[in-house]
Amino acid sequence: MRIEAGAGMSPGPAGTSACATEQRGSALLMVLWLTAALAAIGLAVASNVRGETERTETNVDDARSYFIARGAIERAALHIMWGQSYHAPNDPSMNLAFPGADVHVDIIPEASKPNLNTSRPDDLLRLLMALGTPEGPATEIAEAIVDWRTPVNPLQPSPFDAFYLSQSPSFLPRHASFLENEELLLVKGITPDLYYGAALDNTHAGLRDCVSVYGSAYAVDINTAQPAVLQAVGIDPADVQALLRTRATHPILDPAEFRQIVESLGPAGQRLRIGGGSMYTLRATARLRQPDGKLSDLRRTVAALVKFNFPGNPDNSPAGFEVVRWYDRT
Repeated sequence: MRIEAGAGMSPGPAGTSACATEQRGSALLMVLWLTAALAAIGLAVASNVRGETERTETNVDDARSYFIARGAIERAALHIMWGQSYHAPNDPSMNLAFPGADVHVDIIPEASKPNLNTSRPDDLLRLLMALGTPEGPATEIAEAIVDWRTPVNPLQPSPFDAFYLSQSPSFLPRHASFLENEELLLVKGITPDLYYGAALDNTHAGLRDCVSVYGSAYAVDINTAQPAVLQAVGIDPADVQALLRTRATHPILDPAEFRQIVESLGPAGQRLRIGGGSMYTLRATARLRQPDGKLSDLRRTVAALVKFNFPGNPDNSPAGFEVVRWYDRT
């Protein structure tokens, strides 16, 4: 029996072809969207991998620079001990070459800083003002430093104790000599900015760069004393700038030149010396060499407080040196 197509029957071949074309177009559009999404994911993953690789390389370079800088400090200490053939006495720096890196070492005698426990109040006041502290707060901070290191007088209670007892947690000052420079951070009025300074390149020094529990009781090293320290010992700011210009051209090591400078500065010049003491801060800054021979922009600085026992020292200790303290991040 033959059945004829009616009105309700499915469309013919032409309708089927149009439907298939539409489905193929939708599938192609979906493929394109998936391709774009996968491409975006691939780019994100590649960027993340590249970033992680660069960070890993930076961390590896930082670790290499750190250990090279530490090694440079020990090498510099040996050169100082070995004397004139390796390092000119009182020269404030040396440059050391390592396989794959160059290191600059600053040699800073603690004698370049006034002694924290014996500095006179007027010296402390001038120092604080030279560091940018207004006269009023500087006066109070200088008094607070002196109060911290002064034994308790039962007949005259400290005017600062009430402040320390009001802190949370509360505490009392030592009323004894400072044992570490960092104790200054507890003294009333001293902020981290004032203590550490406001710049990593030492363009704005802090108290930690200007005073030391191992510092000099009177005269400071002419080649390495901070500008604020030079003002603290009474040198006029204009003369300080002239001295800094001279230091920038060459270290002042010749006794005749030193005497001439001291005489030109008047009474304040008597508070200068060349080098001195047995305690030194060695600060090493390492820069790696790139494959093309250029120095890397990455710098890593490590410092150490070193005690030298030079031959014939007053304690008759065996010649050598001892690292008293490391400063891994300076």
